[in-house]
Amino acid sequence: MGMDLTLFMVDWGWLGAVPAESRIELLEDAAWPEGLDDSYDLSRGRAGGWLRPPGPGAAWCAEYAFSTTTGAHAPHARAGAAWGDLRLLVDASVREPMDTFLDGLLRNVDRASADRWHRHVLLACPPDVLPGKVRAWERLESRLEDLRAPFAAECEGWAGRPDTFEDFIALLREWGGVTAAAARRGWGLVGLY
Repeated sequence: MGMDLTLFMVDWGWLGAVPAESRIELLEDAAWPEGLDDSYDLSRGRAGGWLRPPGPGAAWCAEYAFSTTTGAHAPHARAGAAWGDLRLLVDASVREPMDTFLDGLLRNVDRASADRWHRHVLLACPPDVLPGKVRAWERLESRLEDLRAPFAAECEGWAGRPDTFEDFIALLREWGGVTAAAARRGWGLVGLY
């Protein structure tokens, strides 16, 4: 059994006003409120992958349901590892925006450095970082096909890497949409496991 990823778009100011030791529990309660009926349709309220948490008073966050994964963290980790494998094979005009875009989302998430209140946090991307990620994605999106040959050379068929180039690109595109949606709203991202 692997680790899951539950991704939230969060009103950073609102969450920042909550004592640090209560934030994770508050996010968990928003996504999985006590007494939630097993028959509750979590796809209700879905808008482009975003789910409004069913809990009352949760207008300060939304959960994202990745369509390219089953909620598992492994595809995200594999995509980050794939980028690590192929990044030196691509031109700097692609490498630099991809590094900016992925760092902190799919790469370099150091759970060991998290303090005891953040032990369930896979990523935290504050709102002030997201506009830079969106700009990087805009520079990168039209160049994704440039990654096909390096992906084939370094990642295709390797265990622990995305199964196909198309899987890799689909996940990147979802992250592009996620960062753009959060940036438009001026909110941040928090990923829990």
